[in-house]
Amino acid sequence: MDVILLERIAKLGQMGQTVKVRDGYARNYLLPTGRALRANDANRARFEAQKAQLIQRNEERKADAQSVAQTLEGKTFVVVRSAGETGQLYGSVSTRDIAEILAGEGYKIGRNEVELNQPIKAIGLHTVEIRLHPEVEVAIRLNVARSPDEAERQARGEDLTSLEALYGPDEDEYAEEETAEDAAVEETAEAGEEDEAAPTA
Repeated sequence: MDVILLERIAKLGQMGQTVKVRDGYARNYLLPTGRALRANDANRARFEAQKAQLIQRNEERKADAQSVAQTLEGKTFVVVRSAGETGQLYGSVSTRDIAEILAGEGYKIGRNEVELNQPIKAIGLHTVEIRLHPEVEVAIRLNVARSPDEAERQARGEDLTSLEALYGPDEDEYAEEETAEDAAVEETAEAGEEDEAAPTA
């Protein structure tokens, strides 16, 4: 579908340009949100008549976005999720989740404004870009952890996916002790088998 853009849209075009987009993208997002019009002579005339008003509205939206960006810049949000010992999440953190987390902190951010190439699937510190306006982006940090306590440790720089973080600095010693105990048990079992196999007088 050909549409006339009513504002600059990243990776698509500038205000006033006629661009070709997928029908679903136009019907579900561009047209209902007032970001574009169907490309025809009537709408081109409508755009030209409203151009000055659209430019002013865009500047207002940009100013609002910049104001929100200033409050978001550098912020870290803690996300508690269930995860295995290696740090892999049992679920994932999606754009919808991030929008809900921000809403819980008082920020009205749409999931389509969250720039996430793929869902977050592991604990750790993740940087996420938020596109508040075609010309305004801000980076936030998500501290994804199994508990608030682990989130604090991660914030201090600890790697909670390592064996040392899970079991403490003596993990190698514990492993050596377990190996020695296992060997002793095996030797005892083998000795018992030999005694049973030996002929009786």
